[in-house]
Amino acid sequence: MKKIAITMGDPAGIGPEIIAMLYRDHATAMQGTVIYGDTLVMRRACELVGVDHSAMPVMQAGEPFDANSLPSYGCVSGAAGLAAAKAVEAAAHAALRGEVCAIVTAPLHKEALALAGIPYPGHTEMLQALCGNPPVRMMLANDELRTVLVSIHVPLREALDSLSMYGIVETIQITHDFLVRTGIPHPRIAVAGLNPHAGEGGLFGREELDIISPAIEAAKRLGIGASGPFAPDTIFMRARKTVAQDEFDAVIAMYHDQGLIPVKYLGLDAGVNVTLGLPIIRTSPDHGTAFDIAGTKKADPRGLLYALQKAREFTSLSYREFHEAA
Repeated sequence: MKKIAITMGDPAGIGPEIIAMLYRDHATAMQGTVIYGDTLVMRRACELVGVDHSAMPVMQAGEPFDANSLPSYGCVSGAAGLAAAKAVEAAAHAALRGEVCAIVTAPLHKEALALAGIPYPGHTEMLQALCGNPPVRMMLANDELRTVLVSIHVPLREALDSLSMYGIVETIQITHDFLVRTGIPHPRIAVAGLNPHAGEGGLFGREELDIISPAIEAAKRLGIGASGPFAPDTIFMRARKTVAQDEFDAVIAMYHDQGLIPVKYLGLDAGVNVTLGLPIIRTSPDHGTAFDIAGTKKADPRGLLYALQKAREFTSLSYREFHEAA
């Protein structure tokens, strides 16, 4: 059985220590994993939480730190951003070569990446480039809700100005394909509106009439079970996997915060970020680097554990079925 890669995240954040916590507290779950990052960073994390670092397999990525160059906890630096990016790059190449079957990524820090000269604001865009620039989308999911974003890490004004029928149809198609390949044969996909009350028939904006509704109709012609546009303030509740709701398998959100806020409100410890459209499987916990508590042993590793569990679930499909399905 192929291993699952876990990238260390920003060395100054909580990524290394929550990885070490899982080796300490969930050794069985961590079997078959390999860490991509810096050996000294991971050794420091092991010593912090009280676990034998020799039990943790680490693949050195990039130039190694020494005792004098090790990034301090909670401090933004280009050196830390570069080390985090090199870990992602090494893990992605290993996945593309078939050496690992999935990647679970600990959090990056966007400012640190920028200071390092990395031209990508996050994992999604970085992995997209490393994989040859296929169209990708970000899905945030927990046991109750799945949301997929039409636009990701761009300013809100840019997200609104770039909204297009093509982009929405592509998002719906990528979402449909992923859900089918991961065990939902006939996905029910809800599409959120952009404006209050989904535009109220054009009273509060015409995007629903001119862009979103035509995109939904185009997706239907492709045989996809898409519907909407629905009022954004209620559709996420209707898609929750509860006794009273569970009307949809995923919700398409028009921009970053519209889709992330509902999932994060339900709990950061049980949320997972999944990149759809890649030729490799990638999951990540739905939280950031938490510089304010890095190095204090207060971090909660459950989000990373959940991301690992979801990666295993997705890779339970055959390699051909997931990666090469038409």
